[in-house]
Amino acid sequence: MILELWKQIKRKEFSSIYLLYGKESFLIHETKQLLINQVLNEEEIEFNLSSFDLGETSIEIALEDAETFPFIGERKLIFLHNPYFLTAEKTKEKVEHNLKRLEAYLKEPAPYSIVVFVAPYEKLDERKKVTKELKKIGITFEAKKLNESELKKWIHTRADFNGVVFEPKAVEQMLMLVGTNLFMLTSEVDKLAMYTGKGLTIDVETVEKLVPRSLEQNIFTLVEKIVSRQIGSALRIYYDLLKLNEEPIKILAVITGQFRLIYQVKELARRGYGQQQIASHLKVHSFRVKLAAGQAQKFSDEDLTLIMKELAEADYKMKTGGMNKELIIEMFFLKLNT
Repeated sequence: MILELWKQIKRKEFSSIYLLYGKESFLIHETKQLLINQVLNEEEIEFNLSSFDLGETSIEIALEDAETFPFIGERKLIFLHNPYFLTAEKTKEKVEHNLKRLEAYLKEPAPYSIVVFVAPYEKLDERKKVTKELKKIGITFEAKKLNESELKKWIHTRADFNGVVFEPKAVEQMLMLVGTNLFMLTSEVDKLAMYTGKGLTIDVETVEKLVPRSLEQNIFTLVEKIVSRQIGSALRIYYDLLKLNEEPIKILAVITGQFRLIYQVKELARRGYGQQQIASHLKVHSFRVKLAAGQAQKFSDEDLTLIMKELAEADYKMKTGGMNKELIIEMFFLKLNT
């Protein structure tokens, strides 16, 4: 878990080589920032912090920097971004990399340099010698998307860092309102902690009061109203979105995306897929699948087929400009009520 790595860095137990890879950019960003803060002081950053894009710069140049003694201070910190040669991706190489040179460096890294490979890729090519050596010698962290239980733990941990406590139901509500984006979750937890004050507890009411609803969350609530056949409430949410200057075509696209997800989740569940399998197959977070599965139970196959047909017609009308865009969505809601 990332928290263990962060504890090591805070104790200044550094490795000469780090490999950070994966699609969860927030975790990679926070790890990089923590390394900068713990390895270098303010005076050293200008001289001892380097960053190279390996899509533009050869590995030899970066390693020459790593092997050069620090100008001041004890250590250098070097970030090597986009090491595409660690993957199986076929790319048009802009620069040539002497990987033998890298393999030699890994066997005897400079004791005064900390080299961090930052690979924003979901997978690395484990068959390649250089990938094997890098993972064997360095500290590797896979920054993958957190599942629901890990997200809840993250909220509690961040709250503890800020000196506050979250009620369990307040955590559930945070995920409902903010979603699974760690940048947003962290920002909202910090904001709530500042508002509440150290030593106090954050409850559902505080979350409801202070956490803004995203467009996606408003659409989710809107769909909930459709599920309950509360078309009047759905229309009120729609009018509120228009007041916030959300474009009708964007609103329609998000509504369509939510119903498409409900339809897909219902179909895949019927075929025997589990929640995690569905999430992997559809490439969405498992928490979204969980919510969609709950909504799917309230629709018959016929209802969903009809709704998808109506949404396709609304999309066609909106793009061909045959009718007022705001009115098209209103008509969609009213048809659902008949």
